[in-house]
This record gives sequence, C-alpha cells and structure tokens, in this order.
Amino acid sequence: MSAEGTPLLSVRNVSIRFGGIVALDGVSFDVAAGTIAGLIGPNGAGKTTLFNCLSRLYRPTGGAILFEGMPILATPRHRIAALGLGRTFQNLALFRSMSVLDNVRIGAHCRMRQGFLAHALALPAVRREEEAARAAAAELVALLDLQPVADVPVAALPFGTQKRVELARALVTRPKLLLLDEPAGGLNHEEVDQLRSLIRDIRDRIGVTVLLVEHHMSLVMSVSDKVVALNFGRVIADGPPAAVQADPDVVRAYLGTEAA
Repeated sequence: MSAEGTPLLSVRNVSIRFGGIVALDGVSFDVAAGTIAGLIGPNGAGKTTLFNCLSRLYRPTGGAILFEGMPILATPRHRIAALGLGRTFQNLALFRSMSVLDNVRIGAHCRMRQGFLAHALALPAVRREEEAARAAAAELVALLDLQPVADVPVAALPFGTQKRVELARALVTRPKLLLLDEPAGGLNHEEVDQLRSLIRDIRDRIGVTVLLVEHHMSLVMSVSDKVVALNFGRVIADGPPAAVQADPDVVRAYLGTEAA
C-alpha cells in the first residue's frame, strides 16, 4: 500500500456534456492510497457519470484523470481493469444460471495473459492461469463468507448475497482502486451494517483503496475517511465526513434550506 496522503486517483477539472446538458463541470478531487472516499450528491448531481468516466465508459470533453500519476483517458476501455481499477454497478450484471464460484472466477479472466491460440491448444500456461483464477476466486468467496453457497446458482440467492458475489468478482481482478456504485441499494438495515464492516475489512485486509457512490448517508459518513459532495455537476464540498455533512452548501443541496 502506498503511503497515506499519496494520490492514487487524481480527477482534474473533468467536464462532460450530453448535448446541451452539462453533466460534470470542472470536477477536481484526489483519493489517497489506502483510504475510503465517499462521493455523494442529490439525484442528477453527476456521481454515476463521473464513475463512468473513471471506468472509461464515457470520455470527458475536458480535463484529465490520473491513476498512480499516469493519465488514463487514452487507455482502451478493456484495459482499465488490468491497470488496477475494479467496479461494481447499481444493477447487478451476474451470470444468474452459473454458480457463485464460477461468477467470481470469470472476473479473474481480465488478468490472464494467454491469447486465443494458447487457450485453443490448452497449453500448460493456460492451465496454470486457470488454476490461479480458481484459487483466487475461492479465496475471495471465503473472505466474503460465501463458502456455504459457493456452488449455488446466483439466481437462487437473496439480493444481498448477490451483491456480495458481485463485490467478490470485482475484487478477484486484484484492483488497487475499487469503485462501488450504490453498494447499499436494496439492502435492509442489518445488511447495511454488514456492508459497513465489509468495506472496512476489504480496505484493511486486502489494502484496496475504495471510492463509493452512495445515497445511504449514514453508511457514507461512518465508513469514509473523506467525502466529496457534488451538485449539478460541480464539487460543492471536499473534506472529512463531519465537515462535509455540516457544510451549508451540502445542506442546501439536500434539503433546499440553510443549515439550522
């Protein structure tokens, strides 16, 4: 893990337009290595748009995104995971007829180096990579307490468990930065408490830096080392959770009134 305070991710004056709509307007912030950062804002503030820029689903019309000091906006979309960025999505994208273990194992394929011909010929190097993928998947299944359902088809599992499967699949890519998009969406109170502990555990045990978009304010404020607040595509606050939560601009954005 890099020393605390070293920017793993630097977002620099990022802007993007869709037609006449400005979705992001000069957004800048850093995420230090080894930290948990929360990204908050009302609906339409630009949070998911920014995530899509980070994962190269969208290309900004202006600004720069640096990962470990290197610009990534020219990096092909399919190479982002190999750089060390992993992501979960609001809407689960799991293979529902496949088992938990197989879903997680598939996530490791982005790290495989052997090409199509090597796979077609079943060369020893391919077998070694497949064995490594299975071992990594099994390790993540154990870490996220999914062993009892490892061989169960994902479609047969409760929604909260499916969310952990997607998290395991993102982690099996060995990301340096994990982007969590609404991880508490659809979870009950007990599951949110478990998620809070799980996010901290992932950071502490695996050493992965976390950036999460989340509407569940209690979760964000209790788990984050820093919080960035967006409104209408602009950063309106950036700092420790308590300071951001009390910021008058943040209060206005959420409540439409001044802080009491």
